Amino acid sequence: MSQPEATRVSVRILDREYFIACPQEERSDLLDSAAFLNTRMKEIRDTGKVVGVDRIAVMAALNIANEMLRQREQDHGSQADYGVRVRTLRERVESALQKGQQLDL
Repeated sequence: MSQPEATRVSVRILDREYFIACPQEERSDLLDSAAFLNTRMKEIRDTGKVVGVDRIAVMAALNIANEMLRQREQDHGSQADYGVRVRTLRERVESALQKGQQLDL
């Protein structure tokens, strides 16, 4: 099985140009990711509290990772809530079927 052919993509982050190889079908996602990162890094730079591109990059990465982990926890909690709701609904349906009743959902 052959690997997808990579193409060089130019992205600008904090006024610096980077060339990144990626499969052609992922180009749009890469450009969106770079634009998102550029925006986040500019926000940090513009606060004036963090100096240096390396430190700004690390702060942006930490903030993005924190948001991702919070979202993952929130999604996991939502899945658990859905499981409880489905189980409760199933129990109501089974109970109604055993009693031969009409069930209002």
